[in-house]
Amino acid sequence: MDSTPNSIDVTARPVDDSIPMDRRGWREMALETALLIPNLTKLLIRLLRDPRVSFRRKALVAAVLLYVVSPIDLIPDFIVGFGKLDDIVLLSVAIDHLMTGSDQAIIEEHWDGSVDALDLVRSVFRWGSEVVPGARK
Repeated sequence: MDSTPNSIDVTARPVDDSIPMDRRGWREMALETALLIPNLTKLLIRLLRDPRVSFRRKALVAAVLLYVVSPIDLIPDFIVGFGKLDDIVLLSVAIDHLMTGSDQAIIEEHWDGSVDALDLVRSVFRWGSEVVPGARK
């Protein structure tokens, strides 16, 4: 640690839970999520084009995308509440598989957003793999 009088050791301070944080509204959260979509789209396109990323991982994403746009579904889309669930979970598993199989440096090279936003994206897609038993193998 730097011994200058202005340096602060943040690891020595406990987290102050006495001041509650303002809850964000759904509109603010929806806007933040919508702002991630362009960066996520660019990341996926760049990873799919990158020769350093495994063909097998790219093929899984392509197969899932074909399934999503296909009229054949495991759970029909007209079933309210569950119709899109299989599509969302499968996309999440495929994208997580693509990202976990790619080198971190490659992902960071192709990501245009902040590191915090990338961490959020990774945690969201990791959720899909946690829902499906055995998907993280």
